[in-house]
Amino acid sequence: MSFFRGATLLLVFGMALSAVGYGTPQKSAATAAKQAAPPDDIPKSIAESVSGPLQFAEGNFLGVAEAMPEDKYSYIPTGGNFDGVRTFGEQVKHVACAQFAFFNEFEGKKPPDDCEKGGHDPAKSKAELIKYLKDSFDYSNRVLATLTANNALDRVEGRYAGPSTKLGISVIAVWHITDHYGQLVPYLRLNGIVPPFTQKYGIKVR
Repeated sequence: MSFFRGATLLLVFGMALSAVGYGTPQKSAATAAKQAAPPDDIPKSIAESVSGPLQFAEGNFLGVAEAMPEDKYSYIPTGGNFDGVRTFGEQVKHVACAQFAFFNEFEGKKPPDDCEKGGHDPAKSKAELIKYLKDSFDYSNRVLATLTANNALDRVEGRYAGPSTKLGISVIAVWHITDHYGQLVPYLRLNGIVPPFTQKYGIKVR
């Protein structure tokens, strides 16, 4: 074998070893992932894991509540099958009452008896209903902050989505807001209003 040919084979062999990880120190998958991940990119507790989606849903729902003009709070769609549905204002009131109810149950308290009809709170005007809604969101977030790994599976009783657990009722609260957000989007659209979240991000399908 000539010197040139032997050197060429050694070079090719060295390149092959480098390609499969020989010749250079290798990082473990865990180390590589840790270095690649930005700091503080995930929730640090069970409460934070739920509060992020909850606050996102609350913000979107509050956005549609604020976007609808006060004179449309009595609006009910007329096209299609909308017999017996809530007015826009009744939807807002129902969600606010439900937030109090879910997290009353979380705390072991008696929830309102009549959230299906918006509860016993006297709020009627747009300003009053939005205050009621904001108060319910403030309350839900204060209670949710007490959710821990130790109490997440504690039993929760009550007529609103019970029996469940503290973690379960918290997740149900997120779902419930998103469900009614989806119901209210057509109320806005039929009045020529694009939901604020859609306006902000230019999403065409919401």
